[in-house]
Amino acid sequence: MLPSSQPVGAGDECLLLVHIRKVVGRVTYRACDECAEGVIIDVVLDEPFRDCGLGTRALSHLRSQHPDVTWRTTLDKRLTRDLLRRMSIPKAGGGGNCSHARSAVVVPAGT
Repeated sequence: MLPSSQPVGAGDECLLLVHIRKVVGRVTYRACDECAEGVIIDVVLDEPFRDCGLGTRALSHLRSQHPDVTWRTTLDKRLTRDLLRRMSIPKAGGGGNCSHARSAVVVPAGT
């Protein structure tokens, strides 16, 4: 499991799941250590790796990297619903952004 150096989106991070030097999946997430909230935005696994426990290991890895964060999800896909239920990760309400992201106002430079 490797953190991706490629920007995913505003504030989003990506954990790449690698098997024999090949990316076989990814977990896209947003974590705010300031308010201790985290949101899992997307989980993608190649077909051969869906039932081998890799998704569970990836989410356990996220929890170990952010031990004080309460995780939620915006996903409602059939393929990930069982994984998130097994990991006790509830559905996020209100778009899944922490209070810092919701209240952030971008001020253009020079104003």
